[in-house]
Amino acid sequence: MSELQTFHNVINGKTCPAESGRTFDVENPATGEVWGTIPASDRGDANAAVGAAAAAFPAWSKTIAGERTFLLRAIGDLFLQHGDELATLECRENGFPVHITKNWLGIGLQFLWHRMAGLALEATTGRTVPLENGMLGLTKREPYGVVAAIVPWNAPVAIMCSKAASALAAGNTVVVKPPEQASAAILRAGELIAQMLPPGVINFVSGSGEEVGDALVRHPAVRKITMTGSCETGRAIQRAAAETLTPSVFELGGKSPNIVFADADLDAATKGLTTEGIFTPNAGQGCVAGSRILLQRPIFDEMVDRMRKVAKEQVLGDPMDEKTTMGPIISKEQYDKIVGYLELGKKEAELLFGGRHGPELVGPELAGGYWIEPTLFTTTDSSLRICQEEIFGPVAVAIPFDTEEEAIAIANDSSYGLAAGVWTKDLGRAHRMIAAIESGQVWVNTYLQTRMELPVIGSKDSGYGHDDPMEFTREKAAVIAG
Repeated sequence: MSELQTFHNVINGKTCPAESGRTFDVENPATGEVWGTIPASDRGDANAAVGAAAAAFPAWSKTIAGERTFLLRAIGDLFLQHGDELATLECRENGFPVHITKNWLGIGLQFLWHRMAGLALEATTGRTVPLENGMLGLTKREPYGVVAAIVPWNAPVAIMCSKAASALAAGNTVVVKPPEQASAAILRAGELIAQMLPPGVINFVSGSGEEVGDALVRHPAVRKITMTGSCETGRAIQRAAAETLTPSVFELGGKSPNIVFADADLDAATKGLTTEGIFTPNAGQGCVAGSRILLQRPIFDEMVDRMRKVAKEQVLGDPMDEKTTMGPIISKEQYDKIVGYLELGKKEAELLFGGRHGPELVGPELAGGYWIEPTLFTTTDSSLRICQEEIFGPVAVAIPFDTEEEAIAIANDSSYGLAAGVWTKDLGRAHRMIAAIESGQVWVNTYLQTRMELPVIGSKDSGYGHDDPMEFTREKAAVIAG
């Protein structure tokens, strides 16, 4: 085994290990090989990071928007320079194929930081309101203070940047808690970001949710929380944050319906259901994955055949290889969870294709990794667990429907409400579906098209709020008499 790479926290502008000296291993999910270590931080490290952020806040919040804009644009340029490096690190720790992520983590994140930089002035601009008797009402927008940003493992660097850039643009200081399963790339990105900002303005502390995450969300100096992750974690954070009434932004789980009507462009819909919807390069490990596939009965069999063909064409393999179209599952824990759903699905529904898992799907050099092939079940009972619970893997269920009203009822038969897809050539129907589906975003005749100009926002158990500079300021009102 080659020498392990060591990654460090970033606190008050300096890299440092955990105070305890403890570390977690960084594992390659494609091979099972341990290739690095990250700090196993505790509450003391978290408190030190919050203290540094709180001390840096008064000066940072008073910097003019133009200066913050300049610094954030410079950070974006760093991501363009280091995109390949960060993509390689992220690939080695979460298995997302590098030939896809290197563009996102390079020019894509440069654009994100530049866009957030451009919103710095808008985020802190208030309103004027003429009042009676010659009085003037006005508002000003102010940053909250220290923001705790809790990041998931499926797209860690990109989601971290969305949270950090939004909060920084508005004048807040930030403490980032990376995911235990995928901290290395974020910690390296943290070194790059911190070198461009005054000490303490942004800090990075890796560790468990029970130690670092809990300490951050309970800390009285943390004035806002932004978290992307599971519903269970969101609820735990909300309970902990209730002690200090800390406002939060939550982007949580999903069980998104992807609905195909008989009049749809079936070629486009096939792509939207498979390689964009659920059989994705990161093996369906996405909160907006289209895991409930609703097919109108006249095209049900044809669409299943089309999906089966696409599933057979997927190449599971080394995520560093450009021929790979689907990477591994992130960890043994997640792999075991998905396998449990596969076995459950075989009992309570009909398996249409897939269902295999384990080393037989790949060559011997990848036998230590976590592999699950594209899988599709079918049922007419949308109350089954595989229809209701988030699996977070390349596993979907196909449900037939007859009418538009039935499709809406099935789509809304979920505690989640993050995203949905609709495939139809009927413009009126598209508008009706957008209005009727209970979700934060609806894609029509496309899927997985997120844009920084549009919010990624949930409803129901999928959360509320979104990462945007305006979200990280609060309005203060004043009345001035002549």
